[in-house]
Amino acid sequence: MLSDLGDFDDYINAQVHQWNAPGIGVSIVKDEEVIFTRGYGYRDHANRLPFLSSTLFPIASNTKLFTAIAAGILVEKGALTFDQPIRDVVPSLRFYDKSLDAAVTLRDMLGHRTGVPRYDMILHRAEFSKKELFDRIRFMKPVAPFRTKLIYNNMMYEAVGHIIELLSGKSWDQFIRDEVLTPVGMPQTAFTIADMLAHPNHAVPFTERRDSEALWQTPYPELNWSSPAGSIVSSLDDMSRWVAMLMNNGMMAGKKVIPEQILRATLAPGLAFPDPLADVLGFQPEINSIYGMGRQTSSYRGHLLTSHGGDLRAFHSQVSYLPREKLGVVVFVIGDHCSMLRNAVGYNVYDRLLGLGESSSMEALREFHSKAKQNMRESRERVKPSAIPNTRPSHDLADYVGRYEHPAYGKLYISLKDSELEFRFRQTKLPLHHYHYDRFDTDDDEAEGAWSMSFLTSPLGDIDRVSLWLDATDAVFVRIPDAPSPSVLRQLTGTYQAAFGAKCTIKLRRDNQLMLHFPEAPAEVLTPFKELQFRNPKWPQRTFEFVMEDGRVSALRHWNSVAEFVLTRVENAESADTMEDEEPIAD
Repeated sequence: MLSDLGDFDDYINAQVHQWNAPGIGVSIVKDEEVIFTRGYGYRDHANRLPFLSSTLFPIASNTKLFTAIAAGILVEKGALTFDQPIRDVVPSLRFYDKSLDAAVTLRDMLGHRTGVPRYDMILHRAEFSKKELFDRIRFMKPVAPFRTKLIYNNMMYEAVGHIIELLSGKSWDQFIRDEVLTPVGMPQTAFTIADMLAHPNHAVPFTERRDSEALWQTPYPELNWSSPAGSIVSSLDDMSRWVAMLMNNGMMAGKKVIPEQILRATLAPGLAFPDPLADVLGFQPEINSIYGMGRQTSSYRGHLLTSHGGDLRAFHSQVSYLPREKLGVVVFVIGDHCSMLRNAVGYNVYDRLLGLGESSSMEALREFHSKAKQNMRESRERVKPSAIPNTRPSHDLADYVGRYEHPAYGKLYISLKDSELEFRFRQTKLPLHHYHYDRFDTDDDEAEGAWSMSFLTSPLGDIDRVSLWLDATDAVFVRIPDAPSPSVLRQLTGTYQAAFGAKCTIKLRRDNQLMLHFPEAPAEVLTPFKELQFRNPKWPQRTFEFVMEDGRVSALRHWNSVAEFVLTRVENAESADTMEDEEPIAD
């Protein structure tokens, strides 16, 4: 069979040249035997270090099948099933609404069937633990009816990873190591970019400049935590063993290492997996693509194919095999500009070894890439500023400074540096330039991209929110006020009385939440605004301010746009340090 590859070596070397690819690794498996493994170009373009079969490489979303199989192992152990509502087993998992809470199963989460969009920016340079990612699922609003449309979602795999931890008592990576990697025999495989960098033989991220063909070393993907959606790093050697195990229904050297029923479950068809390039290319290399759990099935030139791709900045991989022929291919590609090679190289291998005659897919993909890059270059050159001239920010720049928070995406920080605003979101930190009115933009940075932020004012005129475009939606971050210390909050408690006799009581909950009580009315939250001023989310036009005289609180001022009331603190009427347990807040 190896002779059927013909001039494959020359062909791939030609592709490396034509695509300006920094490095490519290819491994071919037949039955349980690795019949071909070779690197082309370099694993480190700058230092001309060879791409070896043992070179560690981030496989990105090819991690997902490992997570799906790990979940299947727990199914086999009786911890849960693929098709029961997941909250029956893990009630701490919450979705956006009660209908999803009652219906979503493990199969839905692993099969991208929830109708919830990607929210990938939650993971961008993430500083969250798996538990914190798990808890953010409830803020992710669906955009399609349940089980009607495949919407690829990394966050669901993050949540499944935490479920594996909850049910197994082990970390996700330790469970994968014990239950999958060790039985299959994958000693080189690890879980983070940090693990990869600790190994001397690893791939280095190079890609073309966006406006030229010059290669540059991009920053490594910021995946320094173990991610069930896409953090595994592996080698051609280990991934060849992985493919051999999959093709042989969980058997390795005559020994069952993964139950066959788990592998079959991951192949069970779910929702159609659309190919967005088909219309652009004018042909469809694969047809009838269906996603299972952690991988998809399709038909390639009349042959059943199962596969999955993986994409991180500058690192691209494809793991595929033909189940009936027991023929598999692993492809690693360095370079965003040549990422399409991850599919095209595999197609070429199948064409040669099955005697199908070479297709025109490689040429079509290269032509598409060339035109797309040229179009993007021309678009950037043509872009015209749409800023409205002669406008100013509505506030002094210092008024925009602060911490802002989104329930799903977390915190964003605005600071002032050298008379210019600067924003920080996770590890991204860039200066902001005034665009018009209350909009500020960054430069179009090649590594970080372009960011645009519009600041919003409250009904009382202060800057209280910032809006930016994330994951194809308008995400609004709300300013986090600087809260007084617990000792100061305790000084504010007590009973206050208006001149006409009306009273209110201020109490402090054990979680240091200040509460406002009117007689025979539900308690209301007072959220810090600035200094000793507070607001209530239900009454955005009202402000409550505590008045200090001689170091003691003497009164509570309460005003809105039409009136002001002053309530004098009544000494000894209520204990100033009255505490409450946490209680439900009135709707």
